[in-house]
Amino acid sequence: MSGWRPALRIARRDALRHRSRSILVLVMISLPVLAVSAAAVVIKTAEVSGVEEVSRTLGAADARIHTEGRGQVLQLPDPRDFGWRQMDVDYDDPPTPDEVRAVLGAHTRLLPITTGWGRARVSDRVIDFTTTGVDLSDPLAEGLFDLEQGRLPEAEGDVVVNDPLLAKGLAIGDEIEVNGAARRIVGVGRDATVRDKPVMLGSTQDLPEDEDNIHEWLVGAGPVSWSQVRGLNRIGGVVTSRAVLADPPDVASMAEQMGYDTGRNEAWAVLVLIVVMALLEVVLLAGPAFAVGARRHARTLALIAASGGTPAQSRRVILGSGMVLGAVASALGLVLGIGVGWLLLPQVQRLNGEWFGPFDLPWGYLGATAGCGLLSALLASVVPAWLASRQDVVAVLAGRRGDRKARAATPILGLLLLGLGVVGSAYGAWAIDFSRDGGLWIAVCAVISVLGMILVVPVVVTVIAKMSGRLPLTVRYAARDAARHRARTVPAVAAVAATVAGVVALGIANASYESMSRAGYVPSMAMGTAQVVLPDGTLARPGQSEADMIAAAQQQWVLAAELAVRTVPDAVIESVVGVPEALPDEGWLRVSFRPDGRVGEWDWGGYSGWGVSGVLVADALPSPLRFALKEDQTDAADKALAAGKAVVFTSRPVVNESMRVVTERTDGNGKSDRRRHDGVPVSFVEVDDMAPATAVLPPALIEELGLPAVPMALMISDTDITKAQETDLKESLGGAISDVEVDVERGYQRSATNMIITLVLFTLAGVLMLGGTLTATFLALSDARPDLATLSAVGASPRTRRGVAASYAVVVGLVGALLGAGVGFIPGIAISHPLTSLAGSGTYLDIPWLLIAGLVVALPLLTAAIVGLTARSRLPLVARSD
Repeated sequence: MSGWRPALRIARRDALRHRSRSILVLVMISLPVLAVSAAAVVIKTAEVSGVEEVSRTLGAADARIHTEGRGQVLQLPDPRDFGWRQMDVDYDDPPTPDEVRAVLGAHTRLLPITTGWGRARVSDRVIDFTTTGVDLSDPLAEGLFDLEQGRLPEAEGDVVVNDPLLAKGLAIGDEIEVNGAARRIVGVGRDATVRDKPVMLGSTQDLPEDEDNIHEWLVGAGPVSWSQVRGLNRIGGVVTSRAVLADPPDVASMAEQMGYDTGRNEAWAVLVLIVVMALLEVVLLAGPAFAVGARRHARTLALIAASGGTPAQSRRVILGSGMVLGAVASALGLVLGIGVGWLLLPQVQRLNGEWFGPFDLPWGYLGATAGCGLLSALLASVVPAWLASRQDVVAVLAGRRGDRKARAATPILGLLLLGLGVVGSAYGAWAIDFSRDGGLWIAVCAVISVLGMILVVPVVVTVIAKMSGRLPLTVRYAARDAARHRARTVPAVAAVAATVAGVVALGIANASYESMSRAGYVPSMAMGTAQVVLPDGTLARPGQSEADMIAAAQQQWVLAAELAVRTVPDAVIESVVGVPEALPDEGWLRVSFRPDGRVGEWDWGGYSGWGVSGVLVADALPSPLRFALKEDQTDAADKALAAGKAVVFTSRPVVNESMRVVTERTDGNGKSDRRRHDGVPVSFVEVDDMAPATAVLPPALIEELGLPAVPMALMISDTDITKAQETDLKESLGGAISDVEVDVERGYQRSATNMIITLVLFTLAGVLMLGGTLTATFLALSDARPDLATLSAVGASPRTRRGVAASYAVVVGLVGALLGAGVGFIPGIAISHPLTSLAGSGTYLDIPWLLIAGLVVALPLLTAAIVGLTARSRLPLVARSD
C-alpha cells in the first residue's frame, strides 16, 4: 500500500457510504466558496473602472482634459474620484486651447464638453437634474449617450433626456424652462453612466458649465502618453487618457508627489488577515466531520498499523477524505456561486445609480476561492489525521477508544497567546494616534487572540465536564461526552467562539461610533419642528429698492405660510424676521456692534449662526433662540427687548449698558456708505457656546437705525410633522418659491448603514453559529449512537435522547459563545479608542449588550430547541463491548 491512490479510493468509497456526513462536509465547505464566488462575480461586474469605464467618460475620444486654472497639477493615472490635486492655482487664467495643442500637437481636435446641473418647473413642481453640454453628433462624443427615441439635438435649444427625467411628466416635443431659458426635448435615450437619476444633454451653449473658469475638452489626437499627460499637468490640465489607463505607470512611483502613501502594504496585510480568518473559520466548522470520519476509520487504521502500515499511510487515508470532499465541495460551490451571482445582478443593479458593466467572471479570484476551499478541507483533516495516526492500536482492536492524552503545554501556550493579544491590542490602540500601523497591530492581535482561545478550549471543555456532577443527567452526559471526544468538540466550540469574537468586536466598534455620533448631535429646534428658509441673497433681486425687496419678501412668506397651514393644519406658524445681509444689485449690508469704549476683540459682525441672518428683529426672543438658550438667558433677553434694548450675545461677561452700532452698505460697484450710532441701549447676554444669532433688536430700534427688516424664515411647531407631510411641504413650497429649503428636526437619526451592519453581523453570526453547532451536534449524535442505544436498553425514555441532543447543542453553543464574547472584547475595546477619539471630546465605549445577549443566550437556546425537536427519539439496539 504505497502512494495516494489507495487512500483516495478509500476516501471516495467512504464518502459514498456515509452520505449524511459527506453532505455536511460539502455544505460547510461549499457554502463559503459559493458566497465568495457570487460576491466576486457581482463586484467584478458592478466595478466599472479603467479601460472598461473609459468610453463612458471619453466617448470615442483619446483623452479628456479638465482645467480650473493655471497651476501645477499632480494626478494619478486615473484622476477620477479625487485622484488629483493642484497647487498655487490662478483661477483667473485657465489654460487655453492653443496651449493644449502646443503639448499634444497642432493637429489635435478639441471638442468642448460641459457638466453642471439644471432646474425646471413641471406643472406645480420643481425638479433638479444633471446636465452635459456636448455636440452629440461629433464622432468624438460617440458612446456618451445611446439614443432610443426621437433624434439628437440639431438646432439651438434642442436637448435629449433619459427615462428618469421623462418619467417626471415630460414627453418628446415638450418645451421646458431650464435655468431661465426655454429648451425643447427632441430625443430620449440612455446615458452612458447614470441609470436612475434625471439627465439632460444638449449643446455647450444651451447647457453651459456651472463655473466660468472651468473648461473641458474631448481630445482627438491619437494616443496620449504619460509624458504628454505630465506636460498638460504643468499648465493646469487634469487628463484622463485612454492609452494611460490601458497601460498605467507604476502607482507606487506616484505616492511621493501625491503626498500620500499608496497603502499597498496595509492592503495586503488586511487581505491576508481576511483570508486567514476565513480559512480558520471553515477549518473549524468542517473539522468535526473529519474527526467523526477518523473515528469511523479507527479499526481500519488499526488493522493497517497492525499489518505493518506506517503512520504516514494512516494519515493519508484521512487526508484523502479531505482532498476528495474538498475538491467536490469547491467545484460545486464555484459553479453554484457563478449562477447565484448571475441571478443576483438584476437585484443589485436596482440599488446602484450607475450602469454595471457586462457580465464578468474574475477567473483569478474564482480560482483562488476554489483553491481556498480545497485548502480548508485539507487543513480541517490534518488534526484528525494526525490524531488517528497516533491512536493506541491495541485499544482500538479491543473495542476501546484509542485517543492519546492532550499535551499539558497546549493550554499554557494558548494563555500566552491570549496575553500577547491583549498587550498587542492595547499597544495598537495607543499607537494608532501617531502611526498608521496601529490598526494593523489590532487586527493581527485579534487573530492571535482567537488562536490562543482555540488552544484553551480543550481545557475549558474538560473543566466543564468535571463540574457537571450536580447537573441533570442529560446535561451531565453531554458535557462529559464532549470532553471525552475532544477531537470533534473542540473545533465546533472554537468555530462558534471565533464567529462570536469577530461579531462582538465589530459590534462594540460600531456601537461606540454610534454613541459618539449621538453624543455629538446638537438639535437646532424642538423635536418635530420645521423651519423654512431661503439661501442668503435669494430675496435680493436686481433693480429693486430696499422697500421693494421688503414688500416682495413679505408677499412671498405670506404665500409660504398659507401653503404650510394647508399642509400641516394643526401647526403653529411663526415668522422669523431679520436684517438681510444681501441687498439688491449685488449689494451687502454689514451690521457690527461694540460696547462703548471697547474695540478690537469686542467687534461683532452680522455673521449668522442660525438661518440666514445674524441680526434678528423681534419684541421677544424667537423660538429658535428660545430653544437654544437657557431659561435665565431667555428671561434676561425678553426683559431687555420689552424695555426697547438690543440684545447682543457674547461669550464673555460685559457690563456696558450702551453700545456703538456701525452699519455699512456696499453696492455692487464696491461703493460703501458707513454710518455710526452711539449710545444705543443694549443688554449683553453671556452664552457658553456660539449663539444661534449675533443679536436681536426690537422693531423700534431697527427703524431708528434705518435698517431693513424682512421675513427670513417660517417656524412650524407644536406638532409632529410626519414624513409624508414633510415631502408634501417640500414639493408644494418648491413649486411656489424658488430655492426654498425645508428642514425638520427629528433628533439624531441612526444611519441606515449602521443598522444594516448590525443586522448583517447578527445574521452572519446566527448562520455560522447554527451551522457549526448543528453540524457538531448531529455528528456527535451519530458517533454516540451505540451509547444512546445502551441508554435506551437500560430504561432511558425517548425524551432522554432528545434531552441529550439539546444539551450537547447547549454545551457547544454556550461555551463557544461565552469564550468568543470574552475574546471579542479585546479588539473591540481597542479599536473603539482610536475610532471615537476623532470627535475631540474624549473617547466613547458602548457595549451592545442586546447583541451580545442574543449571541450568548438566545442563539444557543434556539439551536438546542431545533436539535431537540429534530433528533430521533428511538434507536435500534446494538451490541457494544467496552
